[in-house]
Amino acid sequence: MTVDPTASGASEPKPDQVSLAERAKAAQAAAEEAARVAAEAAAAAAAALREAEAAAQQAGPPPVETPAPAETSTAPAESVPAPAESAGGSVAGGSAPASSTSAAQEIAAGYAFAGAALELGTVMVDGVVDPTARVRIPLATLNRHGLVAGATGTGKTKTLQGICEQLSAAGVPVVMADVKGDVSGLSAPGEAGEKIAARAASTGVADWAPTAFPTEFLSLGTGGIGVPVRATITSFGPILLSKVLGLNATQESTLGLIFHWADTQGLALLDLKDLRSVIAHLTSDEGKADLKGIGGVSSATAGVILRALVNLEADGGDTFFGEPEFETEDLLRVGPDGKGVVTLFELGAQAARPVMFSTFLMWVLADLFQTLPEVGDVDKPKLVFIFDEAHLLFADASKAFLQQVEQTVKLIRSKGVGVFFCTQLPTDVPNNVLSQLGARIQHALRAFTPDDQKALNKTVRTYPKTAHYDLEKALTSLGTGEAVVTVLSEKGAPTPVAWAMIPPPRSLMDTVGEPAIRAAAAASPLNAKYGQTVDRESAYERLTAKVSGAPNADGLDLPPLLPDLPDLPPPPPDEPSAVERIMENAAVKSFLRSAATVAGREISRSIFGTGRRRKR
Repeated sequence: MTVDPTASGASEPKPDQVSLAERAKAAQAAAEEAARVAAEAAAAAAAALREAEAAAQQAGPPPVETPAPAETSTAPAESVPAPAESAGGSVAGGSAPASSTSAAQEIAAGYAFAGAALELGTVMVDGVVDPTARVRIPLATLNRHGLVAGATGTGKTKTLQGICEQLSAAGVPVVMADVKGDVSGLSAPGEAGEKIAARAASTGVADWAPTAFPTEFLSLGTGGIGVPVRATITSFGPILLSKVLGLNATQESTLGLIFHWADTQGLALLDLKDLRSVIAHLTSDEGKADLKGIGGVSSATAGVILRALVNLEADGGDTFFGEPEFETEDLLRVGPDGKGVVTLFELGAQAARPVMFSTFLMWVLADLFQTLPEVGDVDKPKLVFIFDEAHLLFADASKAFLQQVEQTVKLIRSKGVGVFFCTQLPTDVPNNVLSQLGARIQHALRAFTPDDQKALNKTVRTYPKTAHYDLEKALTSLGTGEAVVTVLSEKGAPTPVAWAMIPPPRSLMDTVGEPAIRAAAAASPLNAKYGQTVDRESAYERLTAKVSGAPNADGLDLPPLLPDLPDLPPPPPDEPSAVERIMENAAVKSFLRSAATVAGREISRSIFGTGRRRKR
């Protein structure tokens, strides 16, 4: 029935009542529609689930990568073990995840070489050690050089000790700086124990046995406990000596001028008093004429150099510079059992000047470069040189010194010599030198300061990309005796980055003590050769004789040019002639011997300005 709103008795609704009623009806309709849509969605979801279950039953088991938890636990790039896990390092097998073992084997495949190789350890992934996943370095690539770095107490020294042992066993001589006496234990067999046995098993060393290796103990100068070794001032050269004295570029240039004048005059600079006497002569009124045409030596610069020489002498330098001079061929020895001799240098009287240590080793390397023949690529190196505390070599070094180090490292490879630098931070080694190093054995780094963090970031960027480790975390999480390793393969390509557990040395992991070192040095055949100091006539004696009025032989130039001798008054007929007197003079005789040694020519100089020797 339709109601006419205009009929009598019906009242017209108010506007606000109409509005409320319409809103209520609209809300009810929306709620009903929402309920309908939700019901349809629920029904569709249930139907889809039933279809999926039916399809799964027909297709079989789901793919392996489906579960999210397994993906996070097996992705090596997302998982780095904490330091405590790393230090323990559980052995693969039993409860070890299959993914860790497969990743370790994948990394180890990059270290499978056909030729002879040194064992550096076994691969660790997610804190699990796989004893069958070997990390190795080919003997044939050791002359491509390397770097062993890491913070104090992370195991660098024992890593070097193990490398020395294997090189010696392979018949390769080794030279190493033993600054603190830590590796003198190479001369004695190690001590077996539970920890050693467990470590050997974890690193796949099934044949571990206590073993001693042939070792020579040498000391810089006569103030040490080993066989004393010396070098002459002339052969050491101005660049290396400037490094030892801490001279600046201007003073280094002046010292080079002094060496040049002494060379042209045939004056042998054997020890510190020889160099002091030459400087004193050139700065005196009598010596000014000798510098005409080649420049001059200012009194101020000469004074700085003289004071530096006095300080060096007070620190024991006078016991190092002199004769008999060390012959680097004595480093290339192999024992009767076929093992390479490990030569350890200790500071001796140079403890107050540790920079002398590293600089002397650089002199030895430069001398080897001059004397050894070219051999090209070889199956194993003729010698491996290890610079411990390498930061002392490069700290405050002049541009000329760094250029010569870079040149030596580049070119010594063709002589069959490998060079390893050992230091705390890779950034201690200049970039131009670091780029020449093929092997990297990086122990733990510490990032306590902003500078440490910068060094860490730089180190990470120098490694090949890896999908198995987060290197920034890994390098600060390494345990003692663990290292991140990459080397050059036999084809010259970098190997995959490996987190390696380092095997234990077979020799004694402690010092053998001073009495044992003294006894070994006294029994060494080198002691008879270098044990006694020789002080023959040199620049000091010649210049002293000249000042005291002895006949002047400085005008003599060989091959003999007797008509060019200084004018002398004619002698009485019954006396020996001036030439005869000159030729009988002891200073002249010494000069003739020196001139014969250098074939009558000016002393030539090579790398670092060191005196050139005949090739052996």
